[in-house]
Amino acid sequence: MLITQLKEKETIASLVDGKVFIINCHGCKEISFPEKEARELQKELAAEGKVTGIFTTDYICNPENLKVRLKGHLAEIEAADMVLVFSCGVGVQTVAEFLEDKKVCAACDTIQLPGFQGVTPLEVDCGQCGECFLNLTGGICPITACSKSLVNGPCGGTKDGKCEVDSCMECGWERIYRRLEAQGRLDVLKCPTQMHNFATDDATKECKESE
Repeated sequence: MLITQLKEKETIASLVDGKVFIINCHGCKEISFPEKEARELQKELAAEGKVTGIFTTDYICNPENLKVRLKGHLAEIEAADMVLVFSCGVGVQTVAEFLEDKKVCAACDTIQLPGFQGVTPLEVDCGQCGECFLNLTGGICPITACSKSLVNGPCGGTKDGKCEVDSCMECGWERIYRRLEAQGRLDVLKCPTQMHNFATDDATKECKESE
């Protein structure tokens, strides 16, 4: 099982650069989803004229389901400068993969609870580590996309874009670099990612880009 909690309000505000399209996932809300807090925050953003659209559905971790349901919102997404996702890390990664040319950010952190972890139809996974790094890595998780869970860049063992631990696996950090480069966002890599206590949900604040 897992539980999602909102990032700090100031952190989310720092992520919203220009117009934003919002995606809510209620697929696992029977476990825990900060629905009331998310709704209030989204109303504030809408009142400020920053929201092009709000889309709420279930199980955005299913890419085919997501593709079909987002068809009616493509114009709103195109009008937005970024997409803000309220879900676990798997959902954020699914959206980022589908909208790979768009800046996609996580509004929530995911906390692990004991018990059955559920099933995702994707190869991507969420480490449920309490502090989500996806906003700094183009929507690709360095914890689960890297065999060594490195958070500050690739190791020295990559070769031709492949992982030295699994030659059939793409290097997660090369994927991160290519996506950020395509989005013109390589400057976010200047923000050092600090390790945190995986046993707590006291997430550290996001590093803000310098002007």
